[in-house]
Amino acid sequence: MSTVEALGYLPESVARVSFAVHSDDMSSSGADRYYWCLSHNRVETEDTVCRAAKTLGPYSSPAEAEGALARIAERNAVLDAEDEQWHGQNP
Repeated sequence: MSTVEALGYLPESVARVSFAVHSDDMSSSGADRYYWCLSHNRVETEDTVCRAAKTLGPYSSPAEAEGALARIAERNAVLDAEDEQWHGQNP
């Protein structure tokens, strides 16, 4: 029995697709990234951004960052309605 078999690893990939290991959206190398600061209720840039636990983003424009809370509220309303239907509260 080989080491691979003994450890339970597959000798070759069984994935039918490849997965990205790097995302430009998550990279800190890009310019012009904007964040919505939950502490200060304002748009912040890479230079002035608060710690990650207090921000939403990054977004590609100040307007997109400024609209973050509205988009979250809209999504939450949709999800809450779906939850109510699921639990039979609003057929």
